[in-house]
Amino acid sequence: MSRPRKIRRVSKPPICSRFKPVGIPARLLDVVDLSVDEYEALRLADYEGLEHKEAAEKMGISRPTFTRLIDQARKKFASGIIEGKEISIEGGNFQFLQHVARCRNCGSTYNYTQHAPDKCPECNEEDLENLNLYYQRGRGRGRGKWGQGK
Repeated sequence: MSRPRKIRRVSKPPICSRFKPVGIPARLLDVVDLSVDEYEALRLADYEGLEHKEAAEKMGISRPTFTRLIDQARKKFASGIIEGKEISIEGGNFQFLQHVARCRNCGSTYNYTQHAPDKCPECNEEDLENLNLYYQRGRGRGRGKWGQGK
């Protein structure tokens, strides 16, 4: 029997969960699924420019595991770009280190540590979305306050 997978640490949720080629309806596109932990590996290695060892430590995994993860992520991302597929970011074996909220009215995002805000600081609306729940539970579930349904 194989060893259980370690939960990978992700600093914060992605701002966007889907990317698609312009001018082609989504219903006509194939989708490449990039997990949230693969997204984090891309962010740390290619966006932040960290060495594999340092990035692996931030994610709480071994360096060889990080190398496999970044290789999978790059292959999927390249497939989406080269073959003109929609790229979807969701799922995976991960835990967020910080909480992020997004206002469904104005699109502003902001971090919080303990207590979720009641209203958006930008537009004062109450229609807030907890991005942590959005990515952990999957897209489209729970459209009410904080992803719990109305």
